[in-house]
Amino acid sequence: MTILTIESIVSDPKIRRGAPVIVGTGLRVTDVVSHIYYGDKLTPEQFAEHFGVDLGHVHAALAYYHLHQAELDAKMDEDEKRAEELIEQARQKGTLLEFDE
Repeated sequence: MTILTIESIVSDPKIRRGAPVIVGTGLRVTDVVSHIYYGDKLTPEQFAEHFGVDLGHVHAALAYYHLHQAELDAKMDEDEKRAEELIEQARQKGTLLEFDE
């Protein structure tokens, strides 16, 4: 038996602090997940077109996510909490720019 790997998802400490990304881009697996499953609710095809990546790479990112879901969900929760902390710090310093929608 030969185990075939998908080489579309890579991790390099010099790119996005070592987060898993689509090869040749700075698009993190968690970026793909966020746009498809949460915020924008894009289809994989829409994501590929909007961000100029191959549809196969988008599906590879989703497969990677499902194989490592607990770890990546924890990372997304951690990132969200950190973002909220930074927003609150900026708000307290008076340096947060807020825009009307």
